[in-house]
Amino acid sequence: MARKQFDLIVFDWDGTLMDSTSTIVKCIQAAARDLSLPIPRDDVAAHVIGLGLHEAMQAVLPEVDPSYYPRMVERYRYHFLSRDHELALFPGVQDMLVELSQSGYFLAVATGKSRVGLNRAMNDVKLLSMFDATRCADETFSKPHPAMLQELTRELGQDMRRTVMIGDTSHDLLMANNAGASGIAVQYGAHPADQLAACQPLYSAATVAELHQWLSEHA
Repeated sequence: MARKQFDLIVFDWDGTLMDSTSTIVKCIQAAARDLSLPIPRDDVAAHVIGLGLHEAMQAVLPEVDPSYYPRMVERYRYHFLSRDHELALFPGVQDMLVELSQSGYFLAVATGKSRVGLNRAMNDVKLLSMFDATRCADETFSKPHPAMLQELTRELGQDMRRTVMIGDTSHDLLMANNAGASGIAVQYGAHPADQLAACQPLYSAATVAELHQWLSEHA
């Protein structure tokens, strides 16, 4: 077996492991509707997925009086909490994570979710013990700032050059570029394939199965 090129594999959560993109879009739109603000189009709402919640609300409605942003966050949380129990992992994710863990990789999550939100989601799908470390947007700088990857590699004693970030948005891949890690794109989440390709990822997977196969053969 060839020597591994990576020791640490970091996953984004929403749209990469968890099939949550359309739910997040609907909750952003519902929050805007509640406050009688302009309702963002699907593609605009999808684009801000992966950012911290406050950054996402500012990015999705940049023209709005800033006093609305905390209320947007509050309404978004209300809608998401009422629906997050319906969410599931993408098919194949669980098997892929188990195999990677058994193969001796360190596994981590870097997400725009809050700590409370990530822990609840991980608990719901019984993955709390699967990851060696996790970092959330309310604990450090939002993507695409490199801080999440810098903190994860430090915490786990890993080399950034032997770390790969896997995500469905340009925010994930730009964070990897900014940190000096490798990036892998998945095309089944929030951002279109051409936006992902512009970030020059090492590989771009159309499905979880393709991602799993690539990691098995090349990681």
